[in-house]
Amino acid sequence: MTDAIVLAAGESKVPEGIFLFIPPLYDIFGSLAALIIIALVFWKKVLPTFNRVLDERAEKIQGGMARAEAAQAEAQVALAEYHQQLAEARAEAARIREEARAEGSTIVAELRQKASDDAARILENAQRQIAAERQQAAVSLRAEVGALATELASRIVGEALADEARQSRVIDRFLDDIEASATIGSREN
Repeated sequence: MTDAIVLAAGESKVPEGIFLFIPPLYDIFGSLAALIIIALVFWKKVLPTFNRVLDERAEKIQGGMARAEAAQAEAQVALAEYHQQLAEARAEAARIREEARAEGSTIVAELRQKASDDAARILENAQRQIAAERQQAAVSLRAEVGALATELASRIVGEALADEARQSRVIDRFLDDIEASATIGSREN
């Protein structure tokens, strides 16, 4: 086989010099014809399909960008709504806190007033009870002192004070004298 290659090479003319870089004319025309056919097929079949795919992709990208811009605008609106609702919620919470404070102050004031009223009522009842007990003690003391004074006067005078009117006058005079002496003693102090 190597002999056949050497024989074939020997029969053809070997280019020399610059012709080494220039192909033969039949190769140039053959290659040019193949290039033109490939270029026409590419121009008529491949390039329109390629352009259509690129146009579709560009449209998808443009649509995606438009959708993204619309979504971003919606997000901005939603964010603004959220901030507005948050501000309203904070204002509402502050208002509720203030109402609760005011209501608490009112309740405290009402409870203080009620406690004060209850204390005054309890004090008044206690004073009435003390006055009633003092009155009852005075009546009881007057009766006991009257009985003792009558017995003492009967012993001193030596006469019986059996008459009730006389007994009552003596007791009243005795008690009036005691009260008068107590009044004079308190003025001197």
